Amino acid sequence: MANTPRTLDELASRAGNWLDGLPTTSPERHTAAVVADRFDRFTWRDTYDQSAGLRDLADELIQRYDDTATDLLTDVFLAAYKVGPRVRERTEMDPSRLVNHQVVTALMESPEFAELHRETAGDPYAAAMAVLAQAAALRGMLDRSRDARERAEQAKKAQRAAMDEALQQAADGADEDGTVSRSDADAVQRATEAAEAAAREAAPAQALGAAAVPGIRAVARNAAAQAVEAVRGEATLMRAWGVGAGELERMPFEQRARLAERLRTGRLAQWAELIGRFRQMASGERARKVENTAGELIGVTLGDDLSRVIPSELASLGLPELRAVFAARYAAGELMLYDSQGEQTTGQGAVIACVDTSHSMYEAGPGGITREAWAKACALALLDQARQAGRDFVGILFSAADKLQIFRFPADQPADITRTLDFAETFLGGGTSYQRPLTAASELLRDEFNDATRTRGDIVILTDDDCGVTEQWTRDWNDAKHLLDFRLFGIAVGTPRVAASDSVLHALCDNLRSINDLTDVHAAADLFRVI
Repeated sequence: MANTPRTLDELASRAGNWLDGLPTTSPERHTAAVVADRFDRFTWRDTYDQSAGLRDLADELIQRYDDTATDLLTDVFLAAYKVGPRVRERTEMDPSRLVNHQVVTALMESPEFAELHRETAGDPYAAAMAVLAQAAALRGMLDRSRDARERAEQAKKAQRAAMDEALQQAADGADEDGTVSRSDADAVQRATEAAEAAAREAAPAQALGAAAVPGIRAVARNAAAQAVEAVRGEATLMRAWGVGAGELERMPFEQRARLAERLRTGRLAQWAELIGRFRQMASGERARKVENTAGELIGVTLGDDLSRVIPSELASLGLPELRAVFAARYAAGELMLYDSQGEQTTGQGAVIACVDTSHSMYEAGPGGITREAWAKACALALLDQARQAGRDFVGILFSAADKLQIFRFPADQPADITRTLDFAETFLGGGTSYQRPLTAASELLRDEFNDATRTRGDIVILTDDDCGVTEQWTRDWNDAKHLLDFRLFGIAVGTPRVAASDSVLHALCDNLRSINDLTDVHAAADLFRVI
């Protein structure tokens, strides 16, 4: 006791350090378990301010437990967000945050956390999603610690009372200059040391006891696994709808959260996987497509196409005496050419998808996929096709003659995801009429021709019903087709009779196919090599 303070001020100062949670013999204690710099803390605060979900969770945990819950959320967020998160040593932690330390340590040590971290590192939104996805587990772990924390708090109150009594006794016996007797000073010193020793011994009790460790680890593993599923599920959903990572990074937090909620709960939410497969298939077909080629060689024919002349004919040009013969045969169209068959050349004008949204399109086929879902997935893949080729895209939803809705996606403007969703989710109902949507499509191509002199547009009509057209309309349609040089592709969705040789659609279309298995996205694969 040689270093025992002798004045009342010295005794009160040392005792006060402990009362404030700063034992005199210990280094600085931290309330954050995950080491972070000011940029990390700014990211957390900015994300917290933007996320109503995080704020609501923090308020709930504070009311249900105490204000240490906010520090726990910060730690869980930073563990997911930081590229190389590091947890402080246990001895560096403020005793009141030892539970947080154990929770975060258990989370980060689980194998599932490594998978989660691959999805969330560097992405504040994904890290916030991980926190929210683990909310139930955090509540459970805090519930497990409630009794231990309460016992530790009761012990601390008892130690505080003992120290207050020792200080009061010393104050009562102090001289006028504040000097206390050695016995009183020793009593305060003993109370302070006892409190510090009790705090060190109680520290494990303030965390989750040894018996609870396996439980918290199991909860942590389940929480991380659930968070991985939530984060990956949303990422898959975004990719299926064509929302790129760059677009997501630029999107404000709440807008991204609202978009995710709409994608999860919208009319076509359950068909996200189908939409994603369609877009992936179309991307693969684009990679296979080679522009300006004639296709597969099948033999030799006669003609005047110099791009397909066989080498022996070209050899004639090397002999002066045969050049006149070559010229004569060229003029007569009798040069020997490579003959081929393959895909038609792609168009240059707008791509227009006319999607039937009559009541019968609700009908489901194999796998429970509705005709509407298959048609909309195909149309969204056509939207991607047009954008990759720098062509305008127009989506026309139709049903009866008095029901039509047009969605424009100009090539020189970003394809707004909200408008894309509006196009995909709109359903008109009613009967079926070809004339109105096809007339609207031809007029759009005529406007494009008048404005930009572009021809060779492509119209795709996706329907499950057959209907009549008038003779006058047919004449006008053929005139427009001849003038604008566009093509009409038809897809009979789930109804082979609509593609029969005596059907109206068969008479109108340049290319017509019937889709019976709605689980098969490759049935329309060749469409994406010719459009």
